[in-house]
Amino acid sequence: MEPMTARQIAAAVDGVWLNPRENAPAVTAVCTDSRALTPGCLFLPWVGERFDGHDFVDAALEGGAAGCLCARLPETLRPDKFYIQVADTRLALRALASACRDRFSLPVIQITGSVGKTTTKEMVAAVLGAKYKVWKTPENYNNDIGTPLTLLGLTGEHEAAVIETGMNHFGEIAYLTAMVKPDIAVISNIGDAHIEHLGSREGILKAKCEIFSHLKKDGLAILNGDDALLNTVDAPFRTVRCGKSERCQARITEVADHGVEGICCTVVTEKERYELDIPAPGEHMAYAAAIAAAAGEALGLSREEIVRGAASYVPVGSRMRVLRLSERRLILDDCYNANPQSVAAALEILARTERDKKIAVLGDMGELGDIRSRAHYNMGALAAMLGIDLVFAIGSGDLAGKIADGVALSGGSVLYFPTKEEALPELRRQMEQPGTVMLAKASHAMKFEWLVERLRETGE
Repeated sequence: MEPMTARQIAAAVDGVWLNPRENAPAVTAVCTDSRALTPGCLFLPWVGERFDGHDFVDAALEGGAAGCLCARLPETLRPDKFYIQVADTRLALRALASACRDRFSLPVIQITGSVGKTTTKEMVAAVLGAKYKVWKTPENYNNDIGTPLTLLGLTGEHEAAVIETGMNHFGEIAYLTAMVKPDIAVISNIGDAHIEHLGSREGILKAKCEIFSHLKKDGLAILNGDDALLNTVDAPFRTVRCGKSERCQARITEVADHGVEGICCTVVTEKERYELDIPAPGEHMAYAAAIAAAAGEALGLSREEIVRGAASYVPVGSRMRVLRLSERRLILDDCYNANPQSVAAALEILARTERDKKIAVLGDMGELGDIRSRAHYNMGALAAMLGIDLVFAIGSGDLAGKIADGVALSGGSVLYFPTKEEALPELRRQMEQPGTVMLAKASHAMKFEWLVERLRETGE
């Protein structure tokens, strides 16, 4: 974050500086958690359903914060700290982030979608990184706290920014886009994630298209050209569609799947032909690469830079992370999150992996509303159809239990366990067998990363 004085902060958030003084320090960081303060930061108390950060203002200032924004004032004001009063700290954070964004005239790419937002973000950042110093959304900072904190991390050293934005209700993408103000807007796909809150896939499409609400007039929209719902979008912006169909302006051809070693593909645009080597498994990576090539081409990257950038891609977190153990054993750690589309893609990668025994460890998928039973059953049936040797279904009876039903009634082998702890001994026993590959996939709330670490310890 570039330094901001208390006076500049007060102006940006339309706040009242309650105890102004000439020697108040400038701040270079904003913190919303009093337990993770940066010395000299601005503390912004977040108000949630079950907590109110205002209760920790005094502790934050004692812990090293230089000052705070607050909608509810503490009983006494310390003379060595600054206090800026605002009506709503959530809106103040957005206003502050928007002001920070406006300080920089660099290209900003905003990404949303039902599946693969982070993968697409990382691929676009990798490609642009071949030419520019890129600032990107860290970890999963893609909500109404994370997005403004990401924007506040911009500095004068950055030459481009790639911002990931997520949502589960109407209005959220519009709220975030108002501060991001993108030059390029990307929608990776429309799936079933969050359908419980949005009613239908058409509702999800409408919510995702809020990304166009603050796209600059001369901006670029990049869409998945093989997504049926996105193909109904006629945005009033220059648009590039990426995919395998002939109508795509960034067309994917010649995909070669090398299993866990990654894929090769060719992306053909009106200007150039890019032969790309992507060091990550799954044919879905070709879509992230095509989107990144389109963005890179729009921002003036050369063919060599786009090819080199795609080859430098590195998966982050538990997103199809390949863990190699002794005796030809593999763990495919894809347990960051799950929805029907991402589980299907992960199962296909597992099925194509050349190992003696293939095991899928599947758990509950959240926020699927009325389709939850059918979606879980179908995932089990798909695993059986793909020839997965054994499926572990872990979680609630009405969700993971349906996965088990789908496997069993489709002729596959399945073991059901209500909890991770109950499943672990048998998982360890199965993982001991040489030549085994095991996929772990479930919604983030299932915390399957705990299982992955226990299994990794066993394998090592």
